[in-house]
Amino acid sequence: MTPPIAAVIVAYRSAAAIGGCLRSLAGKVEQIVVVDNAAERALPEIAAQAASRAKLIVNSRNRGFAGAVNQGVAATSAPYVLLLNPDCELLTGLEALAACCRQENVAAAGGLLLGADGAPQTGFFARSLPTPAALALEVLGVNRLWPRNPVNRRYRLLDIDPAIEQEIGQPAGAFLLVRRGAFNAAGGMDDRFHPLWFEDVDLCLRLRRAGGKIRYTPRAVARHGGAHSVETLTVQERQRFWYGNLLGFAEKHYSTATYRRLRLAVLSGLALRRFSHIFGFGNGADSRSVAHGETFRRPQRQFGDFNG
Repeated sequence: MTPPIAAVIVAYRSAAAIGGCLRSLAGKVEQIVVVDNAAERALPEIAAQAASRAKLIVNSRNRGFAGAVNQGVAATSAPYVLLLNPDCELLTGLEALAACCRQENVAAAGGLLLGADGAPQTGFFARSLPTPAALALEVLGVNRLWPRNPVNRRYRLLDIDPAIEQEIGQPAGAFLLVRRGAFNAAGGMDDRFHPLWFEDVDLCLRLRRAGGKIRYTPRAVARHGGAHSVETLTVQERQRFWYGNLLGFAEKHYSTATYRRLRLAVLSGLALRRFSHIFGFGNGADSRSVAHGETFRRPQRQFGDFNG
């Protein structure tokens, strides 16, 4: 028998996507909480039509994904919490995820995400936890130019067999079941990763450092649209949030020397992107870099060194 599960959905300009997500939860969870970070007028009516038992929390300001997840978890009581993006629709039940979380020392479990074409979203639904080398190659653009380099293959698990259940470093936060006890013991999500990116990576790393295992099972499947909220941000906002939170993750979990090297790699990557845009190389929209000052305006060592 599947134990009680509460679903927490963080919405940000998600009215067009969330209806299918809520309907797909029917009969599969005990509680549904939607936390709206954009105060959309249409969302209450959509939520009421799609799921009669859904509780809606409307924030007057954008508290970010991590802050809203913590709100949603605090508003529920089930022993297991499903973090589900509003553009995800469950195609199966949640029994397999719950079975994984009942295994000894397992803190969380993720399932298989399929794109609109029905293909597994390899490189996204399951990853290893990032190493400094993986992040450096990402910000320098190497992973874009040579996506199957050995470091990126290990980081994004590009050779994973999606049909095999296994232990992994990090499932996608878009479809993640967490034991409430493990979530609370870890202190929930760190809302300094604002408004989005790296908060789920940070949570998985802390769960694992506390001795928890994280599993992937192909028997729990969802269809995932992807990036519907991100698309509402400007290129400059995306870069500022992504680079800023990458550096926040680095300063929290890596040594000071490693953090400084990654900071230099980010500066170099931004300079390369700006150069490629000015001289007409690469993708124009992706190459427009946010001003260096905006990315690095955050005070030094804001997160503190996790390693002491």
